[in-house]
Formats: sequence, structure tokens, C-alpha cells
Amino acid sequence: MTAADLDPQSRTREQKAWYWYDWANSAFVTTTAAVLFAPYLTSVAEKAACGYVTDEDKHLKCTTDLHVLGLDVSAGSLVFYLVTAATILSAIVLPIVGAVADRSSSKPKLLGGFAWAGSAMAAAMFLVAGSNWQLGAVLLVLATLFLGASLVVYDSILVEIADPDERDTVSSKGWALGYLGGGLLLAVNFVLLTVMSDNTELAVRISLLTAGIWWAVFTIIPVRGIRSRPPVNPVAESGGLVQASFGQLWHTLKDLGNYRVTMTFLLAYLFYNDGIQTVIYAASVYGEKELGFEKSTVLMAFLVVQFVGIAGALGFGRIAARTGAYRVILYGLFVWLAVVVAGWLVPDGNLPLFLLLAVGIGVVLGGTQALSRSFYSQLIPRGREAEYFSLYQACERGTSWIGTLIFGLVHQWTDSYRPALLALMVLFVLGIILLSRVDPRRGIEEAGNPLPAVV
Repeated sequence: MTAADLDPQSRTREQKAWYWYDWANSAFVTTTAAVLFAPYLTSVAEKAACGYVTDEDKHLKCTTDLHVLGLDVSAGSLVFYLVTAATILSAIVLPIVGAVADRSSSKPKLLGGFAWAGSAMAAAMFLVAGSNWQLGAVLLVLATLFLGASLVVYDSILVEIADPDERDTVSSKGWALGYLGGGLLLAVNFVLLTVMSDNTELAVRISLLTAGIWWAVFTIIPVRGIRSRPPVNPVAESGGLVQASFGQLWHTLKDLGNYRVTMTFLLAYLFYNDGIQTVIYAASVYGEKELGFEKSTVLMAFLVVQFVGIAGALGFGRIAARTGAYRVILYGLFVWLAVVVAGWLVPDGNLPLFLLLAVGIGVVLGGTQALSRSFYSQLIPRGREAEYFSLYQACERGTSWIGTLIFGLVHQWTDSYRPALLALMVLFVLGIILLSRVDPRRGIEEAGNPLPAVV
């Protein structure tokens, strides 16, 4: 059954249920991954490396590195190396998750399983305290993996509930609702950090706990509201589900060369989304450690990003309806280049410029990500959505690795986050070059999908 086979009322009802997973997981993506956990874990790692006990001692200069698997690792770079490790694991695990999902007759339950496992890891971050950076490292990697797995399943469901002409709008509405949900919880956490300013560490830990609970509770809506469907065009294999899924994965990888436009877009997305994710992931650390803002100030800037992002996602969706998603994505990448340069130039402690930069990020962030998801859905063959979206998720939210590796290495070499941020320009430039080689009409036709009204 395709989206076109559903009556309009049923299709709308499932789309509304689908939106809620953006609302659910955005609490973790925003409060934990983007804002609070990276600088918090960095502070915990600094305590372990430098041996100080209270935050009052952190003004003492410390050059001691952490010792991780026999290597000396800068405490300031730890988080970025962890995200890099999580992505390498994702490259192994997520394609298998996608293959299993494509052969499953109960994608909503699969979505719930991964989401609830990830939310448990997220809630357990409350236990990270003192200098126990090891627990935080393990929980971050596991939560990132489970988030990626859940998004593989979630994104693949878009094809089942929206026809080609609806997908840009549906995807944009999902992102917009995600920004609203993430922003509301972030606002609550902002109040909590303000009220508990005398015990910031506990306030951060409580905020991490609320993000995990939020993720778990609101996942119930899409799991219950989206119907299960039998797999479409599964590759015939003998053996059990996992064995058959490996067979389907091998078949898809072997056939990927037949979809040259899809391959080119994936390469472009790998680079430019890597840049986007690293900018967002590094923004909180950059604001605190480089520009000298307090946690509450950085959190306020992310609130600006969240609520401006609602308008950005919906606005980009409307523009795409008139001009096509491809062009909007391409132009949006030039705005991202300007954002990176502007961030590099912001003086220490200049709050108005920092907030203006947050507005710029909010305008372009949701639009480029929402439209990338819906555009990619047009370029993949029917029946292999989850498996192809597993490749997409390898460079999606929180699982990018080239950018975090570049950022971590440049920081370790220079002991400054400014050149590390500027180095990310190369990812957007490569993304623009590769995306300019994508022919949307040819790609959609190669995948055997119907052309939307506007390409």
C-alpha cells in the first residue's frame, strides 16, 4: 500500500502522528546533544584531566590530557572524538538496521524499540557527575547510535504516508514541530538553570533527565498512530530475518551504481550535513569556552535558533513548493558559508552579535535539513527506503564524523576553537560543488519514482 492508496483523512491522521517523533527526539537533540551535554562532559573531562574538584578551580591553566586507549586526548576535544567513534559504529550498524526495517512488517514497533532504548541512555546521563567522564562517554555513544537507528525507521515511513507532491511540506512540518518541542523543553531548562544558578551542575543533570523522559513519553504517539504495513518488493533470501537483511543490504550496495544521481547527492549530503551538524554540535562549546558566555546565555541563544527555526522550516517548505527543494537546498548552503565566517568573526563576549548569529542559523537550519530529507526520498527505489535512509543517517543528526574530527584535531593543534570553526568551510564548499552536479529530474526517473509537480 502506498500513500496514494490511503483516503485523505487516514493519510492526514498518520502524518500528524508521524510529526510527533520529531517533537519527541528533538528534546534530546536540542537540550542534550546540541546545548548541554557537550560542554558539561567537557567540564567533567577537564576535572579528571586536571585533578580539580570544584568549578572555582577551573581558572587554573591545565595542559594535562586524558589517557584513552593508550592515547593522549585533549579534554576539550573528547566529545568530538566520541561523536566520530559513534559514526564509525553507525556506518557498520545502521545499514543492517535499515535492511531489517525494510523487511519488517511492523516499522512503528521497531521505531519505538530503538527510541526507548535511546531515551533510557539519555535519561541515565543524570548519573554523570564529578570526574566520571567514562560513563558519559559510553552513554553518549549508545544514545547517538539508538537515535540514528530510530531515525532510519522514522524517515523511511515518510514514503508510506506522503505522496511525492506532499513530502516537502510534510517533512518541513515535522521539523517545525520538532523545533517547537525542543524549544519548549529548552525554555523550561533555561528557567531551571536560572533558578538553580547556585548549583548549575545539578540543574544540567536534571535537564538531561527531562530530555530522556520527554523522548520516551512522546514516542508513544507515533508508535500507536502509524499503522504497520507489509514490506514492499523485498529481496528474496533464504534464512531468518537478519540473514535475509544482510542479503538485501548486499544487493542494494551492488545496485547503488545504477543510481548515479542518488550517489552524488549522498556524497554532497555527507559533506554539507557534516558541516551543519558540527556547527550545531560545537556551538555550545564555542559559546562557552571560546566566547566566554555562561551556560544560561548559550541556552538562550539556542532558544532563538529553535523558535526562528520553526519559521525557517515552514518558510523554506513554501518556497520549495514553488521552486523545487533542490534549488532551495543549494542556495541555503551559501548562507551556511556566511554563518561559519560570521561565527569566526564574533568578538568574545559580544552578546548582540552572538544572538544575531543564532537568528541566521535558525533561518537556514530547519529548511535545509527538512528539504534534504524529502528530496532524498524522491531519489531512492521503492521498497528499500529504510536501507537507503540508513546510509543517509550515517551523516545525519549527531552522527557526522568528518566535521567533528576536523574540529577536534584543529582545536588540539591550535588550542583555539576559532580556527576549528573556520576549517568547517571546506565541508560546505565540497557539498556545494557536489550538489551542483545533481540532476533532480534524472535522479527521480532513475529511481523509478513519479515526478512531483515541481522538480
